[in-house]
Amino acid sequence: MTERFVSETLTRADAEFELTLRPGRFADFIGQSKVRERLELSVAAAKGRGEAMDHVLLCGPPGLGKTTMAYILGAAMGANVKATSGPILAKPADLAGMLTNLEKGDLLFIDEIHRIQKSVEEYLYSAMEDFAIDIVLDQGAHARSVRLNLPRFTLVGATTRSGLLSAPMRSRFGVANRLDYYTAEELRQVVLRSARILDVDIADEGAEEIAARSRGTPRIANNLLRWVRDYAQVRAGNRITREVADRALAMLDVDRHGLDEMDKRILSTIIGKFGGGPVGIATIAVSVGEEPDTIEEVYEPYLMQQGLLARTPQGRTATASAYRLLGLKPVAGGQQELI
Repeated sequence: MTERFVSETLTRADAEFELTLRPGRFADFIGQSKVRERLELSVAAAKGRGEAMDHVLLCGPPGLGKTTMAYILGAAMGANVKATSGPILAKPADLAGMLTNLEKGDLLFIDEIHRIQKSVEEYLYSAMEDFAIDIVLDQGAHARSVRLNLPRFTLVGATTRSGLLSAPMRSRFGVANRLDYYTAEELRQVVLRSARILDVDIADEGAEEIAARSRGTPRIANNLLRWVRDYAQVRAGNRITREVADRALAMLDVDRHGLDEMDKRILSTIIGKFGGGPVGIATIAVSVGEEPDTIEEVYEPYLMQQGLLARTPQGRTATASAYRLLGLKPVAGGQQELI
């Protein structure tokens, strides 16, 4: 199971499954302790003053809980959450319709906020800062601008690529909160909590095995748990042990490092076809039959986090750890031989 499947092509059943396991309050949210503490403090301060929270930006890779955190903020503030995404807001009228329907204290959640059109983004500036928008009525000589005041609301923006946000947009958020990859222990707790909700019989060692292969991402951990649960139901008497989890994940080609078939294909292509690199991302993409953006956003971060891939000005380079993982050792001249 690849990260792309988990983060980009969730079926309706997958989405319902994830929603079932989503924590609804800060006390149930595992991991991200610093971010959670900051947001809890902001909620307490805003409620103490009887005001809406300051605007919140949540950054980080997909699957770490940005959307969940937004809904937890809404619940903690006792506010309605109106959700949309950057690509949907194609023109200012789309955003204006959402803003004018907000009530005092509401929370507007915009996922993938870095993908908002420039014209729409500029429309947001006055809404975030002055809680007002200017609407142009009529055309030509009869055109006139009318200012509409908005109730004080909280904008929560989520992005997987914070570097694509413009400086004016970033500056209008109170603080940027970055969600980082989870530790194996945190993911073990996530798996055990999800197993309790799903009424799955799982040994602690089974949860550890799933957590170790989840690429530091709760969404992947939950989806792997669902697959292992199905495997255990059909072939292992409905109980998940370390051995059962190992066999189930082996069927998905997910190894003990959390690497799947595409991860290994990328590494073996860089080493086998291009002498370990450096090689450009476009060349790698053509060689493995995947889109450059997908490799850059989905596969590269984890490979780099694991010290298997290096990004240089000349291109991508496989590290010594990647050679060892594939059972090879680097030799002079860009060739390799079996260890």
